[in-house]
Amino acid sequence: MEIKPIAYFRSPMKSKFGIPRQSGLVSNLTGSIVFEPDYRRAEAIRGLEDFDYIWIIWEFSEGRWKEENGKRTLTSRPPRLGGNKRMGVFATRSPFRPNNLGLSCVRIDRIEEDSKLGPVIYVRGADLMEGTPIYDIKPYVAYADAHADARSGFVDQSEWKCLDVEIPDDLLERFSDEDQKALRDILALDPRPHYQDDPERVYGMPFGRYDVRFMVGGNSLKVVECVLISDVSAKK
Repeated sequence: MEIKPIAYFRSPMKSKFGIPRQSGLVSNLTGSIVFEPDYRRAEAIRGLEDFDYIWIIWEFSEGRWKEENGKRTLTSRPPRLGGNKRMGVFATRSPFRPNNLGLSCVRIDRIEEDSKLGPVIYVRGADLMEGTPIYDIKPYVAYADAHADARSGFVDQSEWKCLDVEIPDDLLERFSDEDQKALRDILALDPRPHYQDDPERVYGMPFGRYDVRFMVGGNSLKVVECVLISDVSAKK
């Protein structure tokens, strides 16, 4: 079976570094679904305005299944477990998967008709980066998709601790009010790989037009610089 993208995702997240590890964790993070020409017809989404959420089936376009000793590994190290314990790939949400497919539930913010792009779906809470290929969209149906009493394996047994985020006012004012909230929430989730803990290291995370640079010490994260991405590219 051959599958082709029906749409691509537009997001202020320009790389996989810093992407929320699950959809819905950063409700202020906005993005949009832009259909490919063959699907830019209003009839394709007729009735979708009556739903609050959708499922997106997409591709981990920046991730490739890892190999160990010439064989594809069937385990991963979930960040929720500190990146130190291996679990089976099918018991995790690891981006390194046999077919590189991702599944996310996102909230519909609005749907607008664009004169060139056709219907564009604006969403909140996505864990997709800029340019992610999308293969299918399905409406979220509460009676079938919600299971409030379901067990969640190791996720139930480990607490996720958020960081205290400090962003100087002169750097914060470079972002819109909406992006300020999203940026704080993303940084609070600690974008670093969980096996890294160097308080002297400066990390960089592309967000919108800027490379946001920060340091982490203990339970605190401080943004130290925001550099225009065009300036960063010019230096390379």
